[in-house]
Amino acid sequence: MPILEFREVHKSYGDVHAVRGVSLAVEQGEVFGLLGPNGAGKTTLIRILMDIIRADAGEVFLFGEPFRRDHLDRVGYLPEERGLYRKQKVLDILAYFGQLKGLSLARARDRAFLWLQKIGLPQVASWKVEQLSKGMGQKVQLAATLLHGPEMCVLDEPFSGLDPVNVRLVRELILEQKEKGRSVILSTHQMNEVEALCDRVGLVHRGRLVVSGTVEEVRERYSDPEVLVEVRGDLPEVPEVTARRRQEDGAWRLTLREGVEPPRALAALVAAGAEIERFEKVLAPMEEVFVRVVGEEEAA
Repeated sequence: MPILEFREVHKSYGDVHAVRGVSLAVEQGEVFGLLGPNGAGKTTLIRILMDIIRADAGEVFLFGEPFRRDHLDRVGYLPEERGLYRKQKVLDILAYFGQLKGLSLARARDRAFLWLQKIGLPQVASWKVEQLSKGMGQKVQLAATLLHGPEMCVLDEPFSGLDPVNVRLVRELILEQKEKGRSVILSTHQMNEVEALCDRVGLVHRGRLVVSGTVEEVRERYSDPEVLVEVRGDLPEVPEVTARRRQEDGAWRLTLREGVEPPRALAALVAAGAEIERFEKVLAPMEEVFVRVVGEEEAA
């Protein structure tokens, strides 16, 4: 049973159709990438999920039930628009967020100390929020999102403005949530992180869900018919290959004839005497998929 479902969700602001009949599901224990260009409708979907705004039509199911406000006690949310009470102490803010999610004050303070250690900032517990750097503030807000142990968390651009060390930390925290069987909705423009972290993706454009599937399925769907081959000795020519070029690392990049699948090309090369050391299909990077899909939708 999906942990989250949108069923034919619509939302308009006057004549602007922000979301047009979106249906998608997020499974238990997966990292789901919610992708799309600015203004595509991603934030509107997230705000509908978090009950910040209401859909004009359609249904939202959370934890296998029609949405109720109290379901949000089991959800963590990191909005793109960061915001902490600047005059308050960091530990007090974290404990406050924990209490909002149903923790006792003592439990919330204990969790806050643990999370400050986890994000490498135990020294800032008594600091006021206004003393934090931008990167520190982002990590503290991520801790506030996760410290109550949500069954699902929604992270909107969690890597924005972080240095490589802290990007790695956030990546590890996301994978930790997955290892614990929790679900993560990741909205980001960092396509390399999508490839590294996400199990499935949904790409929204102009309010519609235009692409969905596993990361591998989506990359394969938008890939050219090419394979990478490393051989010992010469590479024979076979009719299944229409073009080939040598890469700097010595591997061959082969373009397959239309309708030829990689296993058939591999069999043909072996039959022609090639000593294959490496053979793999070339998958388009998610960044290329993103640009291509958006371009096709813009041109339609």
